[in-house]
Amino acid sequence: MNPLRVLVQSASISSPTNLSLMFREAVEQTKMLVEKILKDLPTVHAAAVTIEGLTLNPPSQTINLEMMAMSLGIPAAPVIKPLSERFTLDICVSRMLAGTRLYQGLLGVLSDKVDGLDDLKVDLRDLLLRISKMKEAAQLEGGDSLDQNSRLDLASRLPGNYEVQVAVHLTVSQLRSFCHDLIRSLRTIATYRP
Repeated sequence: MNPLRVLVQSASISSPTNLSLMFREAVEQTKMLVEKILKDLPTVHAAAVTIEGLTLNPPSQTINLEMMAMSLGIPAAPVIKPLSERFTLDICVSRMLAGTRLYQGLLGVLSDKVDGLDDLKVDLRDLLLRISKMKEAAQLEGGDSLDQNSRLDLASRLPGNYEVQVAVHLTVSQLRSFCHDLIRSLRTIATYRP
């Protein structure tokens, strides 16, 4: 291959216009996957949660379930806010990654105890890849962290089927809220110019 052609190709890939286009494509692909996950969550919930009264629509027994989430040690996802000087794109994308890893970890524990979560786990793995591509396209540096102990804590707090069912319900419900936050943020950052 001609060395000059390689040089020209590599220069064109990293141009601001191409980075912006790559970023917008990555955002759009991520948004489409989150929309798919949102669409699939009611089916996943119906397949995995069999206790009567635990439904996604409308959210049932909010106060009791919040107390149960605390007792089971199910953490809330990182907060995703509108972009600002203090809440930068870097922070936003890092929190998207951390939240997605959180739910992937929780579902990893729960899928060992109940059927019907494997496709959702795969979708979350794909979502991590898409968000990572967004981060790469925007040339962001920030890290993302997740307390792996939350996975171990959850596993030790699920002695019976009832706790497992409640944990699945809470995780899917919280994931749905997180996905709504992701959609709002993705719509906003789609106009961002890296």
